[in-house]
Amino acid sequence: MCGITGIIKYGRQSTDISAAILKRMTDIIYHRGPDDEGLWISDDKKCGFGFRRLSIIDLTPAGHQPMSTTDGRYTIVFNGEIYNHSSLRQELEKKGYKYKSRTDTESILYGYSEYGKNVIHKLHGMFSFAIWDDEKKELFCARDRVGKKPFYYTFADGNFIFGSEIKSILEHPSYSREIDKNELINYLNYGMSSNRSSLFKGIHKIPAGHYLNLKSDGTFELKRYWSPLNNFNGYIQLSLPEINYEILKILKTAIKDRMMSDVPFGVFLSGGIDSSLNVALMSELMDRPVDTYTVGFKELKKYNELEYASLVSNLFKTNHHEILIDDKDSLPILQELTWHEDEPNGDPVCIPLWFLSKLTRESGTIVVQVGEGSDEQFVGYPWMLREFLFEKSYWKFFNRLPLKIRKSIYYIVKLLLKNKNNQILEYFRRGAFGNQLYWGGASVFSPTELESLLNPDHHNLIEIPIYFADTMHRQALEISSDIDYLQRILFIELIERLPEILLMRVDKIGMAHSIEARVPFLDHRLIEFTMSIHPDLKAPDKKTTKNILKNAVKGIIPDEIINRKKQGFWAPVTEWLRNQWYDYSISVINSCLLFNDELFNKDYINFIIKQHKNEKQNNGTKIFMLIELALWYDRFFENHSPG
Repeated sequence: MCGITGIIKYGRQSTDISAAILKRMTDIIYHRGPDDEGLWISDDKKCGFGFRRLSIIDLTPAGHQPMSTTDGRYTIVFNGEIYNHSSLRQELEKKGYKYKSRTDTESILYGYSEYGKNVIHKLHGMFSFAIWDDEKKELFCARDRVGKKPFYYTFADGNFIFGSEIKSILEHPSYSREIDKNELINYLNYGMSSNRSSLFKGIHKIPAGHYLNLKSDGTFELKRYWSPLNNFNGYIQLSLPEINYEILKILKTAIKDRMMSDVPFGVFLSGGIDSSLNVALMSELMDRPVDTYTVGFKELKKYNELEYASLVSNLFKTNHHEILIDDKDSLPILQELTWHEDEPNGDPVCIPLWFLSKLTRESGTIVVQVGEGSDEQFVGYPWMLREFLFEKSYWKFFNRLPLKIRKSIYYIVKLLLKNKNNQILEYFRRGAFGNQLYWGGASVFSPTELESLLNPDHHNLIEIPIYFADTMHRQALEISSDIDYLQRILFIELIERLPEILLMRVDKIGMAHSIEARVPFLDHRLIEFTMSIHPDLKAPDKKTTKNILKNAVKGIIPDEIINRKKQGFWAPVTEWLRNQWYDYSISVINSCLLFNDELFNKDYINFIIKQHKNEKQNNGTKIFMLIELALWYDRFFENHSPG
C-alpha cells in the first residue's frame, strides 16, 4: 500500500516538469508511505513520477519505486497488492525476464512489457498504477476491478496530473481550485461524489474496473475492462449446498491470498457475520492467534457490538484489542477526517474507523482484513430487499397508471406530507416523473428535499442526481440486457456506493494511520459467482437478508452471530447532534461561507437542525453531512493560501 503521484507534459505551452513541485505532491501524502520515497523524471522532462512506500512485501531497498525496466522503456508507480504475483512471476521468468526483487511491482512492470494493457486481466488484487512508455511517449493507468485503490487526475495547462489523493494534485500550481456544483449536488443526495468526478472541478477519477490510456498529444481513452456482470451468461445451475460449498471455497482462497505479507497482519472484528467469518477462516490457516481489533462506545451501548466481538474472539482464541470512544474523543478529529478524506464523506462510520485504525497501528499491526463487500453481493441491507420487493409489486402497479394521474397523486401526497420529506414521498416523485426506483444505499437529501435546501435559482441542479441514477441503470443494461432487477441493484452498489464511499473510507482513513486494509469478500471471482445466483435464492422472502451466506457459514461461526439482527458498524451522531454536538453544529454550519452563498436556503438548514434537536425528525445523517461539507470547504477553500 503506497501513494503515487505524477505529471505528464503533453502541451507545448506547459513548462518542463519541476522536481520541486513533484516532491511537494509526493510529500503531502507521506502518511500513505512513511518507509521510503522516490522521484523520477524522464530524460526529456515529459514525465515525472513521485512515490511514497509502505513496505509490505520485500522490505529491502529492492522494492524502491518508481521502478523501470532494464532498457529504460517502461517506468511504473504502483499502489496496492497483487496476490497472484508469484505465479505471474514464474510465467514471466520462463519468458526470460530477470527479477531484481521479490515485489509484485516488477510483475506488473514486466507483465505490461510482455502483454501490454491485457496484463490487467492477469492481476488478482487491488491496485492503481501508472506506466510510462518512453518510446511511444504514452501513459497507461488502471484502477482495480472493484475500486479498492483510488486514482485521481486532471488536465491543466498542457499537463496531465494524477495522484492517489486529491491533495497531491492541489499542490500543482496549474490547478485552480473550484467547486464542481454538479458533484456537490450528488454529494447532498448520495453522500458522495460520482464514480467519475470529484467535488473539485476538473479533478476526475478513474472508475473501478477502468483503464486510461493517454497519448502523446493529450488525447486519451477511458475504457471499462471489467464489471460485476463480466461473466454472466445465465444463472448458475447448482443446488444451494453446491453454492454454499463454492462460496466457502472461493472465500478460503481469497483469505489465504490476502495473508501474503512480510509484516504483522490482523482482522477488524465487529462481531457481524462478515468479520467473524474472516476470523474463523483465517484461524484455520494460522499457527498463532489472529490479532483482532474492535471499537465501541463508552456510552450509548446500543451501538456497541463488543459482546459479539468477544464471543468470536473467545471462540477462536484471538489476540483481541478493544478501544472505547465517546463524543469528546470524536469531536476533535472531525477536521483531520476531512483533510484525509479529500472530499466530504457522508458516512459517520469514518469516526470509529479512525480510532480503530489508530489502535491497529499503535498495536504493531500494519495489514488488516476487513468485511466490506459482503452486503453488496448477498443482499445484506434491508433497503435492498425492500426496494427489490417493492419494484415487483406496488411500483409496477403505480407505473401502469397514466402519467397525469401519477403526477396528480404525487402532488396530493406532497401536500399531505409537507415538511416530512420521507422516503414514501420520494417513491411517489420517482414514479410520477418516470425516474428509476433504486438509487443506491441512500438518498439523503432527495430531489424532493433539495427543493427546500437549495434556493430557487438553483433548482435546475436537482436534475443531476436523477440523471446519475438513470446512468447507473443504463450501464447495467448495456452490459447485459437480460439481467433481473436484483442484479441491477447489486450492480449499482458495486460500481458506486461501495467504491466511492465505503472503500474510500477504508483506504483514506487506514492510510492516514499507515495501515493497509484487504477485502477478501471483494475477490472478483467471488463477485462474478454471486452475481450469477438466482434472485429467488438470494432473496427468498420479505425479511431475510444475506440468506445464502447465512446458510453457507452454519457450523463455522456461532448461531448467535448468524441469527442476530443486523446492527451495522455505525456511530451515534444522531444522539450527539441532539445533545453534546448541537451548539457545535450550529456554529460550524452558520459560520461557513459556503452556506452563506446564494446556493443554499439557510433558513431550511436551521429548520432541520432544530427539528432534529426537538426530536420531531431524525436528521442526524443530514446534519453530519452538512458539517462535513462545511469543514471540507473551510479546509480546502476558505483557509487555503494560494501558492
